[in-house]
Amino acid sequence: MQTNKSTSKLTNKQFDQFKPELNTLIDLYKQEFSQQIPTDWQTYEKTWKNRLQTALQEIQNTIDHAAAPIKTKGKPFGRPPNTSAKQKTLLLFTKDLVQFSGRKMADMLPMFTTLNELDLCYKTIQRAYSNPMVKMIIHNMFVILVQKKNIKQADLTGDGTGYSLSITKHYRSVREKAGDAAKSNEAPAKAAPKPVTKEEKKKLFTYAFALMDLKSHMYVGYGASLKSEKAAFDAAMALMHECGVEPKSVRLDQYYAGQSTAELFGAETLLYVIPKSNATIRGCYAWKDMIRDFMFYPFLFLQEYFRREHSESGFSADKRFNGWKIWERRADRIQTATMCKGVWHNLIWLGG
Repeated sequence: MQTNKSTSKLTNKQFDQFKPELNTLIDLYKQEFSQQIPTDWQTYEKTWKNRLQTALQEIQNTIDHAAAPIKTKGKPFGRPPNTSAKQKTLLLFTKDLVQFSGRKMADMLPMFTTLNELDLCYKTIQRAYSNPMVKMIIHNMFVILVQKKNIKQADLTGDGTGYSLSITKHYRSVREKAGDAAKSNEAPAKAAPKPVTKEEKKKLFTYAFALMDLKSHMYVGYGASLKSEKAAFDAAMALMHECGVEPKSVRLDQYYAGQSTAELFGAETLLYVIPKSNATIRGCYAWKDMIRDFMFYPFLFLQEYFRREHSESGFSADKRFNGWKIWERRADRIQTATMCKGVWHNLIWLGG
């Protein structure tokens, strides 16, 4: 939908005159074109069951494939472990699926036929989140699953969410109250006029950012961070490039509506964001072209932009599937647990 750069020159004055119409255009689009399609629950349940069965059948093969290229040198210190890195990885994914704490998972091991030969204490499960081999396997699993879908070029939608580190806090309710300030764990502390207490300094959420391919619904980029959603976004971009995926177009929320985002993706990628009230047309050609597209073809632009609802529904499905809480407390373990959720999403959509 990009216009030719040789079209009439766009001025800041024209853009400023257009800005007051933004909210009206968005409301009109929602009234005229945004319709809720009723869910066929019988078909949904059947499809979901098939996807879950495919994921459970593929997970061990994917772990084996991901572990194969990892080589270690030298003899490890201490007693030899009674579980392999592949077993620990499967253990973590099983724990995430059933949403158990580490202690409960250790106690319930006999009920899992693929793990019933293991006899571990909960500390072994917790330490598995910090195991370098396990981390590499999980990372490789993500890349392998994207490559299995043969995704080379993608129309993307991207969004971030938070997984609670406290049973009393739910990310969606905090996000609705705090707005964009909730996208950084540091924001409340900086804004506080009085000294921040130890309780206030505790991290409430770990942030995840997913870049989804709209055709396959697979995550082609996924990042986690305790610092901010932006840090998770940067990690997701790095992983997407490692997977060898080139973005044809991308849809992001207003938090990323700036010239820097257009520069990051480049002129070959169509960008769909809603400009902020203080935005200008200054910047790279990709940014100017996006503004021009929005002004000349607003409903076509909004039609593409609102496809980012798939990101929100993706996170919603993830949290219904394997929970909205992370049980770990150490930063490196929290990141590993969050990445497990991104891999589970791709396993579920592998056969979709």
